[in-house]
Amino acid sequence: MRAFTHRTARKFALAGAVTAAGLLLAACGTEDGTGGMDHGGASASVTVSPSTTAPGAGAEAGAPGAFNDADVMFAQMMIPHHEQALEMAELAAGRAEDPEVKKLVAAIEQAQDPEIRKMRAWLKGWGRPASAGGHGAGHGMSGMMSDQDMKDLAAARGKAFDRKFAELMIAHHDGAVTMAKDEQKNGRNATARKLADDVVRTQSAEVAQLRKILDRL
Repeated sequence: MRAFTHRTARKFALAGAVTAAGLLLAACGTEDGTGGMDHGGASASVTVSPSTTAPGAGAEAGAPGAFNDADVMFAQMMIPHHEQALEMAELAAGRAEDPEVKKLVAAIEQAQDPEIRKMRAWLKGWGRPASAGGHGAGHGMSGMMSDQDMKDLAAARGKAFDRKFAELMIAHHDGAVTMAKDEQKNGRNATARKLADDVVRTQSAEVAQLRKILDRL
């Protein structure tokens, strides 16, 4: 009986040691999976939990993972940039004449409105304001239209509107592509960089289409 008790005690002690070792390894694995992501020591990069999403935005819209200042700036600047593109597209109602321009307007609205919602959700999840604000808030927002540009576009009708819209949207898209390429180069968040890829691809194609429209108007 004494021998049995001794063996049983040793068995329990060994099991306890294995369990403790497993827990220690799991803890180390967790640390390596998060803290080890920023070996460069860049203080601007932060890790965001995948569960940090805006209500109803979906997991992808929450932009989980590490991010840096370039990702934040990309979202903060691209939101008003997209908003102005939507304002330009809205002016096409009752003014545009060319069927291809009308089709392109619909594509712009379909793509950019959801992208605005995604970027707002990112910023909320990252704990960053929806706009840069402060001094130099408009820095880097290339391609933005002036108030006069928007007034001139609103005053045009028919073929004149189509031509003006194409000219202004080419410049606007070129600005967005420039900003997206900067995100591709300097951004860290995978979801933000994926959107930048989409912007470069789709808006470059639309610029080519707009140039062809101008050539025949």
